Amino acid sequence: MSTQDISRTKAWVMAARPQTLPAAAAPIFVGVGLAVHDGVFAALPALAAFVGAALIQVGTNFANDYYDAVQGADTEDREGFTRVTAGGLIEPAEVKRAMYLTFAAAVLVGTYLVYVGGVPIVVVGLLSVASGIAYTGGPYPLGYHGLGDLFVFLFFGVVAVTGTYYVQAAAALADPLSLGVPPNTLPFDAFVASLAVAALSTNILVVNNVRDKEEDATTGKRTLAVRFGYAFSRGEFAAMLALAYLVPLWFVTRESFGIAVLLPLVTLPYALSVTLTVFTETSGGALNPALERVGKLLAMFAALFGFGLSFGGLPL
Repeated sequence: MSTQDISRTKAWVMAARPQTLPAAAAPIFVGVGLAVHDGVFAALPALAAFVGAALIQVGTNFANDYYDAVQGADTEDREGFTRVTAGGLIEPAEVKRAMYLTFAAAVLVGTYLVYVGGVPIVVVGLLSVASGIAYTGGPYPLGYHGLGDLFVFLFFGVVAVTGTYYVQAAAALADPLSLGVPPNTLPFDAFVASLAVAALSTNILVVNNVRDKEEDATTGKRTLAVRFGYAFSRGEFAAMLALAYLVPLWFVTRESFGIAVLLPLVTLPYALSVTLTVFTETSGGALNPALERVGKLLAMFAALFGFGLSFGGLPL
């Protein structure tokens, strides 16, 4: 389909990239699962955390679309999904406006979470929005200097899962508008659980960067794939995959969790099939479907892990 055949509504959907929303939902599954296990589940804070995370994800997608186009990173040789700014489907100023409006909506949702979680949520929220813009925009774009992987690992993994758990625990255990982190609202278990989501979320970016390596090299986008090559990125993909599947094994050794936490291991054959593609292909024709499959893997893994954590205390 040529860009002339794409409707304006479809163009906006393409810019929002709903296929990336598993990266926003996955931390909620895991954070809610652990909260249920620990008896601190709170539905409204969990829902608000998901809506806020989804808005930050979409806002970041708009930012990537806009900044990659105006900085010349998206060219006619691009093998990835169509970008609406570079493709002339939507005016750059409109995409930029949508980015700011989406981030503003995330901040609005965040006001409730600030009431629940206090000052720590202010800090996390502002850093998340700022990093979403700085990923491809600003004076030192993170994604252009090999820092995109770290950004995704931290904000779409560690911060998202621990933050989801925190707002529920704070609602259950602490007074509103706390100035610090109340006791028992950030257990070590939440950090460990976040590593699985962080690793698989990072692998979405790894596949993206392997696919775009040649184009990024010509446009000055110095991703880790550009800096260190295909072998490094494939090693990173394998390491992140290993980390994700080690996390349930760690939990099953904990006395208060049962064998249900191993449910994510049923996705391992699917993960290995995606890995084979990543290890043998570089073209967009092969890696675009692989990118979507890693997103599906993330969603399946997180849903099963969240369920396993919820019922992990059941006797064997």
